[in-house]
Amino acid sequence: MSLLLATILPSLLIILFFVNSDKFKEPTNEIIKVFSYGILITIPAFYLNTSVANYYSLIGVDEKLIGSFLTAAPIEEGLKLAVLYFFVFKMKDFNEPMDGIVYGVCASLGFATLENFYYVYIISDTFGTSAMTLALVRAFSAVPAHAVFGIFMGYFFMKYVFVKKGENLIYAFLTPFFLHGFYNYFVYSNFLISLIIIVIAWVIGVKLFLNLKRKQKRKKREYEKKI
Repeated sequence: MSLLLATILPSLLIILFFVNSDKFKEPTNEIIKVFSYGILITIPAFYLNTSVANYYSLIGVDEKLIGSFLTAAPIEEGLKLAVLYFFVFKMKDFNEPMDGIVYGVCASLGFATLENFYYVYIISDTFGTSAMTLALVRAFSAVPAHAVFGIFMGYFFMKYVFVKKGENLIYAFLTPFFLHGFYNYFVYSNFLISLIIIVIAWVIGVKLFLNLKRKQKRKKREYEKKI
């Protein structure tokens, strides 16, 4: 039971924080739905990551590049953005800027939760450590990393929907792509740099979140028109 909690609780706590910070709280069924979409996209992500990695390995590309900017970052962040674009955008409850961050975090941490199961319960032996140790390390590294990727993706996707079309959709992909890419690139060679990247990203992401929260407090009604 303790291993299970260490595997899933970090994601759930972060989600609860953002859900409960929202002045106009999203329906529980919608939160669960978007979280479930995040879980489901781990399946195509696994096969795409594996296939693309095998191709690049055959042609001699550097392993760190393969595991960062050429597979995980574009594939996983692209699939998360697809959840926002093709599903969340159409939801009637996605009607206010803060919703972008809330749903962005939910989709991203749905992905992170099942990914955590894979690392902790299936391949933890390959890291030369216990499953519990790996779960605890990832609770303070990979899980918060995916969360902050979701914050930035949700923020720029919100701007695309409520502020200005066009380049904001590109930023909704590129920002988490580069964060994810640099995090993965250094995670095995210099873990400290990866952690510093995530800490700095969290500082900036929380500032964006708090700015939206201040604006939200002044609102008397939730609805904002999508452009």
